[in-house]
Amino acid sequence: MTRPGKIVCLGLNYMDHVKEGPQRDNIPKFPTIFLRTVTSIAPHLSPIIRPRVSDQFDYEAELVAIVGKRAKHVSLADAPDIIAGWSCFNEGSIREYQRRTTQWDLGKNFDRTGGFGPWMVSADELPRAGKGLKIQSRLNGQVMQSDNTDNMMFPVAETIAYVTQAMTLEPGDLLVTGTPSGVGHARKPPVWMKGGDVCEIEVEGVGILRNPVADEQG
Repeated sequence: MTRPGKIVCLGLNYMDHVKEGPQRDNIPKFPTIFLRTVTSIAPHLSPIIRPRVSDQFDYEAELVAIVGKRAKHVSLADAPDIIAGWSCFNEGSIREYQRRTTQWDLGKNFDRTGGFGPWMVSADELPRAGKGLKIQSRLNGQVMQSDNTDNMMFPVAETIAYVTQAMTLEPGDLLVTGTPSGVGHARKPPVWMKGGDVCEIEVEGVGILRNPVADEQG
């Protein structure tokens, strides 16, 4: 889990978040899948980095499913059984670079922009398939996002069944399941993370992921 092979991410997975962004008139019919690299994430309590080329560093609270079994062509009924446990993720995004093209990968993969942790809670400690969990982000103690995983447009089990039509999921892979509304780019004026801030992601039953924010040096 310390060096996942694949970090499979799901965008546009809460309707209110879709409505606050540029895809508000194009509601997705299928899961929006993209990938992150290991170099784009930082552990609990370690700084996440605002790059010097952009000030548009946004937070995103997300639930992570940690894969425990090799899986391909998984049925909907069996999908929850491949999950070893759960964690929290801050899908730090450089919006300026994400919006420049139709492919989001560069804006999602700046070095050390995503937070991951604080630990893994085993699957049997939470509701099956991560249902009904409160999820929240806080920036410097202020609640920015607050929702429930029941409001996912593409729930965890459905997403696993969909993704494994294409790719084999392997033990230690991460499935990052999308963020609710309330992100910084949608606020008026926008709210961006900057050096000196502290961002917390809390998922009910999992814990609190806390990362200080630092500006890139050099």
